[in-house]
Amino acid sequence: MRKTNRLTLISCLAALAVVGRVGLRFIPNVQPVTAIIILSGYFLGPGSAILLAVVSTYISNLLLGMGIWTIWQIVAWVMIAGLAGIIKALKIAKPLFLLNILGCLTGFIYGLFFSIVNYLVTGSFWPYYFAGLPFDLTHAISNVIFILILYKPLLFIFKHQEKNNQIGI
Repeated sequence: MRKTNRLTLISCLAALAVVGRVGLRFIPNVQPVTAIIILSGYFLGPGSAILLAVVSTYISNLLLGMGIWTIWQIVAWVMIAGLAGIIKALKIAKPLFLLNILGCLTGFIYGLFFSIVNYLVTGSFWPYYFAGLPFDLTHAISNVIFILILYKPLLFIFKHQEKNNQIGI
């Protein structure tokens, strides 16, 4: 029963991420996916966050446009899920500050990752990287805002599920 509840919770989080990403698509790089993956990676562990990253990326790209970049988005968000899992392993009593730092950094790491991929494909790194910095800054700021907004509601949900022994955190 615990696996079913965990999958249901991950599905609901993926739906939240997809709705947020599709609903905010007109504002460049403002989307809750990275923040939800970070929080899920911290509360549920990296395995659940990796599943969330794959499902939410695939479904949202079905609506927004599927392409070779989908693979690289999944890889980038999987790495971010792993970083959030490392923060969980540190067992910090009040992790919100550290999660916000991670959210800010991952806005830039995500952009750097895609600049490296662009370099591997086209041989051009610096123009792509510098052109993307304003978008990376927007991504970083929106990650911090979404983490601040979603931290307490998701903490409540995760603690409630754990208290009822429906998921193992």
